[in-house]
Amino acid sequence: MPSEPSAEEQVLAGALNRQREHILEAVQDIRADDPRRPVLPSGWSCIGLVNHLSLDVERFWFQAVIAGDQVAIEDVLGSSDNAWNVSDAEPVEEVLQRYRANAERADGIIATRSLHAAPAWWPDFFGFWRLHSLREIVLHVVTETATHAGHLDAARELIDGKLHLVLTE
Repeated sequence: MPSEPSAEEQVLAGALNRQREHILEAVQDIRADDPRRPVLPSGWSCIGLVNHLSLDVERFWFQAVIAGDQVAIEDVLGSSDNAWNVSDAEPVEEVLQRYRANAERADGIIATRSLHAAPAWWPDFFGFWRLHSLREIVLHVVTETATHAGHLDAARELIDGKLHLVLTE
């Protein structure tokens, strides 16, 4: 029987889940073609950003780096696809469901490891930069997800004026 999560584990999990919820809220009820519409000069779309979080963040950091899952590692090393680009043929709901599923898998991985656990795999492409524990990786993912939540808020406001928790006079 697994032990109860520590206060720190609960705080980290809560922070990560709040940011994930923010991501999903930012794209909730968006009009049909708008999730694919780029609104910034860089050309990314809201659904492309969610796909990036699903594949390059949730799957990469937890399945590949922390768990050392060989399929996830091979996907990272062998993929020439840019997760920011989502095919017009791929339904938006499939991208959202993949994000939810990768977040759920990540939670399962986090729950079975100590915050002190070292990564099972580390990619060479980061050079000398390295995160040394599950704790550092969770904090990195919270930061990256929160940053992208802000990007989605700005994109959504440009698309249809929707504001997320913005207090105005």
